Amino acid sequence: MSRLILVLLMGLCMEAIGVVFLSRGLKEIGEMDRVSVSEILRLIRSGFTNVPLLVGVGFQAAFFGCLLYLLSKGDVSFVWPLTSLGFVLTTLAARFVMHETVSPLRWLGVCLIVLGAGVITYTEKVKPRSEPTTAVQQDHP
Repeated sequence: MSRLILVLLMGLCMEAIGVVFLSRGLKEIGEMDRVSVSEILRLIRSGFTNVPLLVGVGFQAAFFGCLLYLLSKGDVSFVWPLTSLGFVLTTLAARFVMHETVSPLRWLGVCLIVLGAGVITYTEKVKPRSEPTTAVQQDHP
């Protein structure tokens, strides 16, 4: 279980770092002036040459790799809800790295996410352990 938590924390850190880089890269590229084929192609070309955007995609891909590992080893009902902790790390990065204003209501939402993750972790600790199954079942007359 501790290995899953370690991989989860590493993955969530990569996700939060990736989101920061994606945001910076997209802000450098700018918004679409109008919806047209030439404008879309301009944005695509800009994206392929924007280093922060590409770094962000790389971190997101690494997070996805961690997620694949986690889902292959743990219960979906345990792993997937805990990925919501990424919102917590991303909000902290937005506030302290990107210097965004985070309203008290958003902080309340972050606290609720932490509370929910705590409940999910607690349920994993108290769930009954299943009995090992034997390879050969005996018939009883």
